Amino acid sequence: RMKLYRFLTGPDDKNFCLRVSQALNQGWELHGSPTLVFDPLRGVVIAGQAVVKEAPGEFAPGMDLSGA
Repeated sequence: RMKLYRFLTGPDDKNFCLRVSQALNQGWELHGSPTLVFDPLRGVVIAGQAVVKEAPGEFAPGMDLSGA
């Protein structure tokens, strides 16, 4: 088994919450606290949340983690 890691980022809006919710429903678990930063050039708050998941197999560089 291997442990996978993803860091989801995007504007702090409904779509970001839906992406995190989708990951949770695919078996990913929250890892640590969310982060927020203000992007003054775009005038938006950017959110970030790490998620982790155990999966069968062995890690290989170049893996697609979006649906793992």
